[in-house]
Amino acid sequence: MKILHLDTNHDLLINQLNDLGYTNHEDYISSKTEIEAKISQYDGIVLRSRFTIDKQFLDAASNLKFIGRVGAGVENIDCDYAEEKGVYLISAPEGNRNAVGEHTLGMLLSLFNKLNKADAEVRSGKWLREENRGIELDGKTVGLIGYGNMGKAFAKKLRGFDVEVLCYDIKENQGDNNAKQVTLSEFQEKVDVLSLHTPQTPLTLNIIDKTFINQFKKPFWFVNTARGKSVVTKDLVSALKSEKILGAGLDVLEYEKASFENLFSTEMPEAFQYLINSKNVLLSPHVAGWTIESKEKLAQTIVDKIKIRFS
Repeated sequence: MKILHLDTNHDLLINQLNDLGYTNHEDYISSKTEIEAKISQYDGIVLRSRFTIDKQFLDAASNLKFIGRVGAGVENIDCDYAEEKGVYLISAPEGNRNAVGEHTLGMLLSLFNKLNKADAEVRSGKWLREENRGIELDGKTVGLIGYGNMGKAFAKKLRGFDVEVLCYDIKENQGDNNAKQVTLSEFQEKVDVLSLHTPQTPLTLNIIDKTFINQFKKPFWFVNTARGKSVVTKDLVSALKSEKILGAGLDVLEYEKASFENLFSTEMPEAFQYLINSKNVLLSPHVAGWTIESKEKLAQTIVDKIKIRFS
């Protein structure tokens, strides 16, 4: 089989596929139109999020047997149409779930202990101890929306803390020893921390909005290492201003481009201007699953799944 690689990944991915007898070609610069013109030559493609695999692309890929997405989400692929055409979809949430779990915990602890604020102040010559008194995670109720690979990885990281962990998921019977599955009403009544771990689907677009936020009984902390377009940023900002949300850790933003490689290219939105100036907001550039180790594990997961399916 011939495989076309559309994004750079860990070297082991191509090296091991070569060892398995596959022919591997790389094209990291051609336009989508140029790729479409030659895609019929290939049995498989491997990509991250360079561009959308839509109906037009899939129609051009007349010999395609599989799509390997080196990551967890597959929102950049028309999955229904791919499956209709008999194209096997491969993703790799197992490869970066641990990284996401660690990053989520790191963001939460940094917010609770005001580490980003304190660091900036000390660097500017300020030594403000009382103003940087933190709070402890122990005794809190942590709620996870979405309890798949990423949610389970974060819950596992919380086992060393004296916390109650709740999860809410549209699928039944997802809870385990690390998190108790509850109804949405119980979830919104009890949680002190909300962590989002849902994929991007039509059901999850803009789910964190003013109405949803105001249904929580208590003010809460918010962490999003999932998808930016699940949050209505202006509503998040309003909740931060009113202290309904006490602080936010955001690894992903509503304004990201589909490739996740860039933010907006137009004028900075007013809501984002507020976020970057807030001392109780922690931001990172969609890197929760982006570690040295996860780069290798993601690639290995794709190789292993191709091997199982086609060897």
